[in-house]
Amino acid sequence: MRVTVMGLGYVGLPLASVLATSSFEVLGVDVNPYIVDLVNKGKVHIEEPGIKTVVEAAVRSGKLKASREPQEADVFILAVQTPLDLETKKADLSYLKGAAERIVPYLRKGNLVIVESTIPPRTTKNVVKPILEKSGLKVGEEVYLAHCPERLLPGNTLYELVHNDRIIGGVNRESAEKAAEFYRKFVKGNLYLTDSTTAEVAKLMENTFRDVNIALANEFALICEEYGVNVWEAIALANKHPRVNIHRPGAGVGGHCLPKDPWLLLQGYSGARLIPTARDINEEMPRVVVSQIEEMVRGIEKPKVVVLGVAYKGNTDDPRNSPAEKIIGLLEKKGYRWCAYDPHVRNFSYELSPLESCLRDADIVVLVTDHQEFRYLDPESLGRLMRHRMILDTRNVLDHEKWREAGFRVKVLGDGRDRYSSRH
Repeated sequence: MRVTVMGLGYVGLPLASVLATSSFEVLGVDVNPYIVDLVNKGKVHIEEPGIKTVVEAAVRSGKLKASREPQEADVFILAVQTPLDLETKKADLSYLKGAAERIVPYLRKGNLVIVESTIPPRTTKNVVKPILEKSGLKVGEEVYLAHCPERLLPGNTLYELVHNDRIIGGVNRESAEKAAEFYRKFVKGNLYLTDSTTAEVAKLMENTFRDVNIALANEFALICEEYGVNVWEAIALANKHPRVNIHRPGAGVGGHCLPKDPWLLLQGYSGARLIPTARDINEEMPRVVVSQIEEMVRGIEKPKVVVLGVAYKGNTDDPRNSPAEKIIGLLEKKGYRWCAYDPHVRNFSYELSPLESCLRDADIVVLVTDHQEFRYLDPESLGRLMRHRMILDTRNVLDHEKWREAGFRVKVLGDGRDRYSSRH
């Protein structure tokens, strides 16, 4: 069976490589010639455990090829980005429309088209379906169309592609069954069949739930600071309740999904109150972090701030919508000197520097991303390079006693005990 995957990003490339190692003949299509050339050499442009090995094996076997142009196939999968327009709070569907239009000349009777991109409700029926019918083929009868949203955790993508349960949303029942038949060939998780609009809403609900939960955790952090309580301890205790699962607070919410998907869910609905408020809380967290930095460095002439980690999620190379980007922007506006280090990220909107040069003459380190290797930093070695020894841990991942023993003033986001003791 021949499969064409449109888009070779964080979803498309892992999916294409897994399909190729599952005996499908796969063509990965991307508009970026650099990505196409890289994949055809068996190399990758994203960081994900195991992805290099799988792509190399798939290309070597001849089962995976990359191109800038699609070809005829049995199954077409659209896995392109649908970024958020920050002004309108609506999805930019130009990449999806372009991908759908590009496969129209190659559609044949009996083909299956699957949209894995995250999309607003009714997009499959109202946007993708009319484009495909430009081929002269009737969608749902001659060509089958389904929305099967990806459910992947960066850092565990290859495993989850195969083992996660999947939602299969067809524009009609036959389309859903055709898509389910395809996914059964490589997915070991359960398949749940529904209509395409329900599948779109369910996907957006998943990430909206997480965004709202994180907003609640962030508000708890601010409340705990006022009460002189450690929010991390309070959350751990609250989560002992069998029906409570509070997420972790932090410097903000990043990535491609959580800052975007709640707005996509609301794209056709104007009566929401809770979801926009949660978005506002999470968007405000970088300002909260910067205000805490200001408080810690007050009285220091021309303070230098080290931002530790710019990826939006620990142990990944993905900086999209990272809280660190917003923090750096705010620091620049305030005239602070700053330096940023990340052991995983290669491409970022601001300059990245080696750790040692960042720390030289620095006054405060702000841990934004919970990369595993940050847990093993030696505070004594770091402190020797700094002008002042201060650290703000927004993710509660460090051994704080060890840092205090090395002479650091330690502040943890959401821990109000020091603040309380200084007031009372």
